[in-house]
Amino acid sequence: MKNTPFDRRALLRGTAAGLGSLLAAPALARAGLAAGPQGLADLPHFPPRAKRVIWLHMAGGPSQLDLFDPKPKLVELDGQPVPDSYTKGERFAFIKGTPKLLGSPYAFERHGESGAEVSELLPHTAKIADQLCIVRTMKTTQFNHAPAQLFMSTGFERIGRPSLGSWLNFGLGSGAYDLPGFVVLLSGAYAPSGGNACWSAGFLPGVHQGVRFRSAGDPVLFLSDPAGIDPAARRRSLEALGRLDRLRDHGDPETETRIAQRELAHRMQASMPGLLDLAAESPETLALYGAKPGEASFAGNCLLARRLVERGARFVQLYDWGWDSHGTAPSDDIIESLPARCRATDRAAAGLVTDLARRGLLEDTIVVWGGEFGRTPMNERRNGSTYLGRDHHPHAFTMWFAGGGFRPGLTFGETDELGYFPVGPSVDLHDLHATLLHQLGVDHERLTYPSQGRDFRLTDVSGVVRRELLA
Repeated sequence: MKNTPFDRRALLRGTAAGLGSLLAAPALARAGLAAGPQGLADLPHFPPRAKRVIWLHMAGGPSQLDLFDPKPKLVELDGQPVPDSYTKGERFAFIKGTPKLLGSPYAFERHGESGAEVSELLPHTAKIADQLCIVRTMKTTQFNHAPAQLFMSTGFERIGRPSLGSWLNFGLGSGAYDLPGFVVLLSGAYAPSGGNACWSAGFLPGVHQGVRFRSAGDPVLFLSDPAGIDPAARRRSLEALGRLDRLRDHGDPETETRIAQRELAHRMQASMPGLLDLAAESPETLALYGAKPGEASFAGNCLLARRLVERGARFVQLYDWGWDSHGTAPSDDIIESLPARCRATDRAAAGLVTDLARRGLLEDTIVVWGGEFGRTPMNERRNGSTYLGRDHHPHAFTMWFAGGGFRPGLTFGETDELGYFPVGPSVDLHDLHATLLHQLGVDHERLTYPSQGRDFRLTDVSGVVRRELLA
């Protein structure tokens, strides 16, 4: 072979590309890109009970004392100063001085064969009580919204870690060819305080981050082809861009991420119109959720979540803001605001569980309901407000779970007579994440990713599978 500059460059380029492929192969495999949409080759670690998750996050922190954890003694002592033994050394978001106890103004009744106690504010949830696993003693380390939402979503209170949905997309892959595996839907007046860090991929490859769908109009921007571009031209441009990217950054995981995202967007152009057409649902199904086609709402998002998991989405997260019941005004008290949020969400959440069950999807779908923390048994009375409201409470709050192998009809955990601290076992957020991963066939200690010199996992250095919550 003639030894020319061109030949030497070609040799070096070819050698570098070959070495690059070898070096990049492990990274691509861990990114779930080399193996296609199925995720890591060694997952699941064991036979799963569930395939997917729909997480209904009531952003702001719903009041467990007015919804799921009745306290007759608290009602009896309403208006009395809280005992010092409860508040000594405590940190609150807004309460100052010695607050007074606040009993719930709402009635509770037992429902179903399980006898679960549910507030009058949630009549539809009460009807599915026997399908729910209600945990009254959830706890967190955070008492402000943004860090608490991040902790709930990512297992860490600061920005930078991957969310649960991203870990699942990375480890198990997406079950959908023409849709994102991890979708985020928002309702209520505001986005969550933690922002898009709540559905970030963190240090995982960017292809695994959550994709936020808009609740009205086009769900994802720029899905439509611009004027003068037909599908064939778009196809040719994607292929040309892919070839150019690989020539420039051969084997780079982030380059592969960009290519994968463009390809997914191209497939979504065909799948989205049918997915979002809620008018295709029967009148009976729309009534079950309380959804109206074309209307942005939590109910519409719940129905869309069902349609997404039917088509293979791995993780769908619904954030509904408005549960921050401080009592500074009617817009955030427990007399007007809390009942309004319940009316906006109760029918849809219960309808989702009912609809999944009748379609045979609840068995392998986990539905999660809850906020980032709970509310205090004391009236906040910030700046002398006369409205009734509760401050943030991390020590004991309620979440419920349905489907996916969680034990139906179980009410787990007990709080003291004022609803302040757990009495007996509690469930922290790393336990929750470990248990959810377990139901999806994942050992939480083995699903790791190297970053900054060490292996990270969703549950950090703690977390146990809470088998008492499982059927």
